[in-house]
Amino acid sequence: MMEIKKRSKPIGKLKEGDKLWINEKEMRVDKHFLFQDHGDTKEMIVEVFNPANEREYQVRYFDDQVESSIEVYELMDEFQYVRREAKMISW
Repeated sequence: MMEIKKRSKPIGKLKEGDKLWINEKEMRVDKHFLFQDHGDTKEMIVEVFNPANEREYQVRYFDDQVESSIEVYELMDEFQYVRREAKMISW
C-alpha cells in the first residue's frame, strides 16, 4: 500500500500548477477532473507532469476513500496508461 506522506491541503483541492511528489520526485499538476460519477462516490484523476524526464502520469482515487484507493499510472504512448507501484506520495 502506498504511503501518503504529507498533505498541504485535501487532494480534491489540487489544481493546475500545484506540486505533487511521487517517490520523492517533484511533479506539476496539469489537470484535476472527475473521471466517473458512481452516485455515492466519484472517481477522480489528477494529471501530473514530471519536468525532469518529461513523462506524464495520472493519480487516480475515489473521493470518499483516498487512503485506500489512490493509484499511480504512467502514460506509455499516446493513449495507454500503465499502473505503477509507488511507495510514497505527497502534495
